[in-house]
Amino acid sequence: MTAANPSGARFEILHIAPRQGHAGVYGPSCEALAELALREVNAHGGVLGRELCLTMVDGGAEPGRLGAEVSALLATGMVQAVTGSPNAAGRGPVMRAAAGRAVPCVFGIGHDGMAPSQSGTFMIGEHPGALTYATMRWLYREYGLRNWAIVTTDYRWTLRMTARLRRRVAAPHRVLAEFVLPMGVYEFTGVLTDPRLDAADGVLLFLFPGDAVRFNRAFTESGRARYQVRLGPSFDENILLAGGPAANRNVFVASSTLLDPAQDRELRDRYLRTRNDFAPAIGRFAYGSYLSVQALRTMVEAVGAPSIPGIHAALSERSVLAGPGGEFRFWDDQILRPVRIAHADGVDLTLLTG
Repeated sequence: MTAANPSGARFEILHIAPRQGHAGVYGPSCEALAELALREVNAHGGVLGRELCLTMVDGGAEPGRLGAEVSALLATGMVQAVTGSPNAAGRGPVMRAAAGRAVPCVFGIGHDGMAPSQSGTFMIGEHPGALTYATMRWLYREYGLRNWAIVTTDYRWTLRMTARLRRRVAAPHRVLAEFVLPMGVYEFTGVLTDPRLDAADGVLLFLFPGDAVRFNRAFTESGRARYQVRLGPSFDENILLAGGPAANRNVFVASSTLLDPAQDRELRDRYLRTRNDFAPAIGRFAYGSYLSVQALRTMVEAVGAPSIPGIHAALSERSVLAGPGGEFRFWDDQILRPVRIAHADGVDLTLLTG
């Protein structure tokens, strides 16, 4: 193991993690896992022999402000790449800022169609709408669940996801009802007492994290959690923890950034050893942040520079890049990882598929 070059040369990255807004619930864990990746990269020689440095940027800021901040930092000429997890609305402004300075981006989230594909921007993970439908099919094969209700936030991202999902749903699956709720909602009586919900096997939640936490509590208090399941792309361990153990009965989570408790135990141990005081839960969004830093390092090392044309040329020659952080398999601008499905067990997740 070789430490990064102490000569003073640095490789600067902007890392985006939400500190406020609907995604702020998992922001601390995103930052904590990015810092773990930073330590590990520097312990293995940094990036191109230079010390890796991360500047944290609030990915929960208003999109225009986020784009302006990223643009200003890139304009200094000192930043070589962008990693992390901007929210859906902020992704476009970040990508435009990066394109203007020709620096690569690696986002620890799946491509949801809210921003067009762009040369030099790479996504870790799956399309959340496609993943949800794949999990619906798995639940049908395993448990015979076929009838669903959708509960979604009245927001451009969630409405686009649910519209795509409805177009994709085919027999034997049926969407019996759809409920559109305002962002920041606290009252769910209209949904939970609607007779159409009684015929559903489960609920597909396209709610922002804070709204999902409150819905889970209300859903459990209504008694529906005993016989109806919940599934949605915003769930992770931080959402389960915020809701409390009682709120998570019959909740299913699927993602390509879920950790396997057995295979990834060493990562958890390394993480806990670096956190002497407060250790946020390692959720799937946080793990995506960790992977984004590791993947960016692997891509740059494979080329010898943070060159977008160079990275694309390298990927056209081989679809798998390997480095100290592991192997990354690419399909165009997507970093492919196996999708795992888990069941909530209190505030923890139990993997059902590997």
